[in-house]
Amino acid sequence: MEFTKMHGLGNDFILVAGKTALPAEASELAVKLCDRFFGIGADGLVYILPSEKADFMMRIMNSDGSEAEQCGNAIRCVAKYVYDRGLTDKTEVTIETIGAGAQRVQLTAENGKAVKVRVDMGAPILKGLQVPTTVDAEQVIHHPIEVDGREFRFTAVSMGNPHCVIYVDDAVSFDLYAWGPKLEKHPMFPRKVNVEFATVKSRDYVDMRVWERGAGPTLACGTGACATLVSSVLNGLTGRTAVVSLKGGELLIEWSEADNHVYMTGPAEEVYTGRLSV
Repeated sequence: MEFTKMHGLGNDFILVAGKTALPAEASELAVKLCDRFFGIGADGLVYILPSEKADFMMRIMNSDGSEAEQCGNAIRCVAKYVYDRGLTDKTEVTIETIGAGAQRVQLTAENGKAVKVRVDMGAPILKGLQVPTTVDAEQVIHHPIEVDGREFRFTAVSMGNPHCVIYVDDAVSFDLYAWGPKLEKHPMFPRKVNVEFATVKSRDYVDMRVWERGAGPTLACGTGACATLVSSVLNGLTGRTAVVSLKGGELLIEWSEADNHVYMTGPAEEVYTGRLSV
């Protein structure tokens, strides 16, 4: 089985193309191959598949074997992969996801290679039960949640996958390992949740660190950056366009007033290719 290792701001994936459907053993393979000591090492295993609704479909298996509904960094990697390898000659493609439907991706190309990727991430879902949370409200903003005797306040956003955004004094040095796993599995989130810890530095710049559902701490999370911008607008902390700074780099996020969609612009990089005897 041929594979390509790629990353978006350090959020890394093993990409596999050429299959016609998700293999039955995809979950087991993800756990095996994503292991950073006994496998290739990655945050997820991504299959690029045919689609009846879009140009391509992607299915994402997290490093723990669970399936992610959507991933902003992975979709940029998939878009670059299909363009760079001549699987499409279009600089605007659609990629189907299981959680957010078919999403439009715009590519900026130089010398036959995609160098920048802008993704229409769709409209955010804000109703509490649809994110989902157990909070029955039109919007869940600055809502209290208690873990081990400590109270946080979170804003809930779905970008096709669930997020809770929590503002802290210093996101860069915040202890993800202490609080991330406990919040991810809190009973208030029926399908678990991605947890973003954010610090707003200005109206157009936000520091964010993430504990990803099914993967733990990652260097970047595209949907998490989108959720953070939406949350920051809802809380009156930023404008509708801002740079979200993650451990692996920066993403430009825009929440359009015209169509209510969130747009993410950032890089994707190929690391290497290889062959597996599986």
